[in-house]
Amino acid sequence: MTDPSVPIPRPGKIIAIHLNYRSRADQRGRTPAAPSYFFKPSSSLAGTDAVVERPAGTELLAFEGEIALVIGTAARHVRVEDAWSHVAWVTAANDLGLYDLRANDKGSNVRSKGGDGYTPLGPELIEAATVDPTQLRVRAWVNGDLRQDDETSGLLFPLPQLVADLSQHFTLEPGDVILTGTPAGSSVIVPGDVVVIEVDAPTVHGNPSSGGLRTTVSQGSVAFDPALGSLPAVDDLQRAEAWGSREEAGLADEAPAEESGGPSAGSGRGGLSAGLRAKLEAAPTAGLSAQLRKRGLHSCFIDGVSANLPGTKIVGTAKTLRFVPAREDLFQSHGGGYNAQKRAFDAVDEGEIIVIEARGEAGTGTLGDILALRAKARGAAGVVTDGGVRDFDAVAEIGLPVFSQGAHPSVLGRRHVPWDVDVTIACGGAAVQPGDVIVGDGDGVIVIPAALAEEVADAALAQEEEDAWIADQVTAGHRVDGLFPMNAEWRAKYDAAKGSGSSQGSVTGA
Repeated sequence: MTDPSVPIPRPGKIIAIHLNYRSRADQRGRTPAAPSYFFKPSSSLAGTDAVVERPAGTELLAFEGEIALVIGTAARHVRVEDAWSHVAWVTAANDLGLYDLRANDKGSNVRSKGGDGYTPLGPELIEAATVDPTQLRVRAWVNGDLRQDDETSGLLFPLPQLVADLSQHFTLEPGDVILTGTPAGSSVIVPGDVVVIEVDAPTVHGNPSSGGLRTTVSQGSVAFDPALGSLPAVDDLQRAEAWGSREEAGLADEAPAEESGGPSAGSGRGGLSAGLRAKLEAAPTAGLSAQLRKRGLHSCFIDGVSANLPGTKIVGTAKTLRFVPAREDLFQSHGGGYNAQKRAFDAVDEGEIIVIEARGEAGTGTLGDILALRAKARGAAGVVTDGGVRDFDAVAEIGLPVFSQGAHPSVLGRRHVPWDVDVTIACGGAAVQPGDVIVGDGDGVIVIPAALAEEVADAALAQEEEDAWIADQVTAGHRVDGLFPMNAEWRAKYDAAKGSGSSQGSVTGA
């Protein structure tokens, strides 16, 4: 149904440009050589005083004040010098976007920019023939504070160029809308915020204006169904781009993940190749632990934790989270808002394991069902904490493997303050660094330095093969003396059996 507050008929096409203001390009640190575009559905159109929902389970809904062009006459293969004559009106637009879904859409922006009400337009139309396309201005206010103020003289690609360029590829029809980019200052908005956007022509007599395009944000109650498609997911890069800068996003003191140089960069799920992951999944922690001891590493076992899902095997690389002891003033400064705990669970990558330093304090929960659901949605391989777990049964039902000291109903603030992410921590008596390989099963959880993981996995599997042969000999009635561990005589028999391809058979007459 057409929104009566929208000043134009329902458009056949809404075309938006990705990046077009120098101020925005400087903010993003990249300048495109040519314009690139995406489509928005006409169902995203809304008028002034619209209420737009931030979907349940998301955090990064951002406004973008833009100049919208409304095509008046069909344009196909038009020249730049003629292009503006095909534009009938200019007005204000709010190109709303949900950064939680941006990575999933990989530039198409189908879901991240296509939601109902994500293209407010209006309220008034400025006749394009009465204004100079190089001297228009767009401004945006959030709750009365001016956030964006830029002019078309600061465009990378002038407005007539956009019309001419698009007309090379398809016919621009009357009523089609072109969103021409947003300047620096776009940022995150939250439920209750009111955004006002205005486009005007300050150099023209009378200063023709679109008027104030008002949009109010509300909180949605319906979450995305994981059975239907990819779920919202954010990381620090998306936060920085949604807020406009790392400082605005509260990330000024942290290095971007892609600059960390850690082992997770480009090396597969959780930093592990498929082949290495398969080896580690086949190797028991007991065998891996023995191989670490042979290499002089005796303190790689996380003590005191057990699995919430019996029979669980977890393999992944560590994403670390550190809690410090509870102190009222520290909890006030670090415990609320978007704290380290929430950031860790929001940023965990597929195949990673969140490892939590809780100082062995089992007297409170270090995660609960909501965070477990978030980690599961992000593809985390599991969680290891030397503290307690709140909502223990619900976490188990979610299916996220968690190794912990057991259940406890208390909230985090009783004993802990969330403090750091992606730092070296101590968990269950073991030092854990981001990117360390974590393996857990019924015998417990061990930490393997990433550089040793392949070597240790190969040696553990070789030992498993040897142990299986020894077990066959014991089953056949042989004494363990000299067999386990093997003396020279038994070693020769094993090597002969292995060389013949019958290493699983028993040796007779010995």
